[in-house]
Amino acid sequence: MLAPDFWDDNDKAQKVISQLNEAKASYQTIQDLVSQVDDLGMALELYEESQDLDMLSEAEDIMTVTSKALNNYELQLLLSGPHDSANAILEIHPGAGGTESQDWGSMLLRMYQRWADKQGFQVEVLDYQAGDEAGIKSVTLEIKGHNAYGYLKSEKGVHRLVRISPFDSNARRHTSFASIEVTPEMDDSIEIEINPDDIRVDTYRASGAGGQHINKTSSAVRITHIPTGIVTQSQAQRSQFQNRDQAMAMLKAKLYQREEEERAKEMAAIKGQQLEIGWGSQIRSYVFHPYSMVKDHRTGYEVGNSQAVIDGDLDGFMDAYLKLQVQNQD
Repeated sequence: MLAPDFWDDNDKAQKVISQLNEAKASYQTIQDLVSQVDDLGMALELYEESQDLDMLSEAEDIMTVTSKALNNYELQLLLSGPHDSANAILEIHPGAGGTESQDWGSMLLRMYQRWADKQGFQVEVLDYQAGDEAGIKSVTLEIKGHNAYGYLKSEKGVHRLVRISPFDSNARRHTSFASIEVTPEMDDSIEIEINPDDIRVDTYRASGAGGQHINKTSSAVRITHIPTGIVTQSQAQRSQFQNRDQAMAMLKAKLYQREEEERAKEMAAIKGQQLEIGWGSQIRSYVFHPYSMVKDHRTGYEVGNSQAVIDGDLDGFMDAYLKLQVQNQD
């Protein structure tokens, strides 16, 4: 950073600064853990000498804080994938079922926004398609923060809701589904060649939550990759050109991830490994009636407070998923 030409390439400089900040944060975390362990040892020694119950209580408090800090640090160590540190592009697509599923989609949108807020991450709505009566038809979010993709990759798949429908006058129980797709935001170092003849570009008028128009021109862009059927769209930027660039970057990220998944399947076939079912599988159930429970079907992790999960308490599910991935690699 002291080199005289450091700021000649602003993008490169910002990446270096980001790497430095991450290294500093990691170092400080380790220093804090060492300090907490030392404090715990000292508190236990003082208790052994004095048998003072207040000192024992203090040691227990330090133990609780240290245990939580160690668990968080272990979670950070699990985020070692090639794109785990990247920002995440998260899409919510309600399944069939009209208003029921579209309302479930809006509940998931709120859940991920609240989770991101708790992490100190920034959320930008890249595309928003409002539901016919309530909820959403689809939403694309960019979630910006260190390890955003590493955490959120655990959310990819179909999420199932069981509840008493607020839209049913007979108060019957309904089951709704929504799929979550998550891709890492790719930087310019990843090169994906796309044949212009393989894509179709459509424009439409952007609209925000509640249906209000963001602008009166067709600045929103939808890109369809014809060979794969992959669709990306953006309406967050003011100009059609900016939205096209955003949608194209998302398409490249999806195509890159598709290639990575195909290579992983090939290697698994060679090694004789059994991979989990990918996109489209039911990964988690959220039950509000006749009892309260949220269960992840891949890891077996479950909690009884479904409302807390809907309010963004997802860390336990993400932790369990990451640990399972490490076990599968072993």
